[in-house]
Order: sequence, then C-alpha cells, then structure tokens
Amino acid sequence: MQLVVILTILILVGFMGFVRFSKNDPARWNVEPAAALSEIVDGQVRALTGGAVMRLSGGRQTLDRLAETASATARTSVFAGSVPEGRITWITRSALWGFPDFTTAQEMPDGTIAVWARLRFGEGDMGVNAARLRAWKDAL
Repeated sequence: MQLVVILTILILVGFMGFVRFSKNDPARWNVEPAAALSEIVDGQVRALTGGAVMRLSGGRQTLDRLAETASATARTSVFAGSVPEGRITWITRSALWGFPDFTTAQEMPDGTIAVWARLRFGEGDMGVNAARLRAWKDAL
C-alpha cells in the first residue's frame, strides 16, 4: 500500500513538472487570431472548444489598455510580441497545476482588436478562457 502511494505521488509530481516546464514555441502560439473571429461582433466573447474569442473596437489604444489589464492578471505574463508590434501573446497559468493558456491580441486592418484565448493541453477549458476574456473586457 505504501508503495502505491509513493508511486502515485511520483507520477503526479512528474506530470506537474511536465506541464510547468514543457517548451512553448512562440511560432505556434503568437499567431494571428483573425481566423477564429469570422462572425464575432464588437464586444462579444464567444466560447469555443478549448478556448474563446473576442473582438474589441478602439485600435491601438484599446490594445494598450488590454495589455495593462492582462499584465495585472494573476499568473499572467507576456509570452511573445508587444503592443508596438501590433500583436501580443500572454501566457496564463492555472494556480494548482500550472496549465498554460495562451491569449493573443492583435490590431486588425479594420482597427478592431481580435483576441483569441486557448488552452495548451487537453480539449476542454471549463470556460476559464471565456471568463478571462469577459473579465478583461469589463476591466477596460
């Protein structure tokens, strides 16, 4: 019985280490979110399987305010890009396991900001990405 407990703990610690320390390629995650936003209207947040999308009006000024809001979010940091580049991706990790979610915001040619939040591992995010986007939108 003691061996089973020890093995279970080792497996859980190994899984946690894998999730927290796996490599994340900016070329895969700092990508244009426009493809996921074809039917989204201004201010709408739409949940997707494993993520969510949002479109905001206001151009670069909105992107700048969104960057400030994201930076103030717990366990969230810039992963790639920047506001001056017109596209920025943040990584947000869950509190317990450290599961990474990636959120990319980009200023589009029509002056809107396209935002795409998605998980890295698994298929379902239990609505956390849509909730995060709604919170960010409300904070603007």
